[in-house]
This record gives sequence, C-alpha cells and structure tokens, in this order.
Amino acid sequence: MDRVRRHIVFYGYVQGVGFRWKAKNTARRLGLSGWVRNLDDGSVEMEAEGTERDISDLVEALENHSWGSVERIESERVPVHGDYSFEVR
Repeated sequence: MDRVRRHIVFYGYVQGVGFRWKAKNTARRLGLSGWVRNLDDGSVEMEAEGTERDISDLVEALENHSWGSVERIESERVPVHGDYSFEVR
C-alpha cells in the first residue's frame, strides 16, 4: 500500500487530557511515523505518515478519546518524509 502523510490539527478540549500520549501510543501501535505537539491556541497539531487506513484509524481513536473532546479537525495531505518513529514534540 502507498504511504501518505497528513498534517492534522485537532480543535476542542484536547490539551491536558492525555491526547498527545494517546496519539503517540496509538500511532506506534498502528506502525505510523510522525509527530504531535500542543499549539499556543489550545489545539493539537500532528503529522502522521503511513497508509490512509491506518491514519484514519488513528484519527478515529483520537476523536473517541474518553477524557477530552474534539470539536473540529482540519486535515491535508503533505509530502511523505520517510520518518521511522512517532514522537511528542
């Protein structure tokens, strides 16, 4: 399957609720690479690389995160980087 990379921003109650930890662990379990970080406006920014299906599974897991709430998601395809791990920045 072709690898893709998506730049994704999550808006809502997504900081201080374990969101980045869940993103990192779920991405690693799915074999995705990339990164996740908090932004000053209270949103969380992420880039994930892998199959489109695995990235969709990651986003779905984060939308259903039990401690926070995602109100809106912005997502776009970006060039593949060929990373080997997923990290919290």
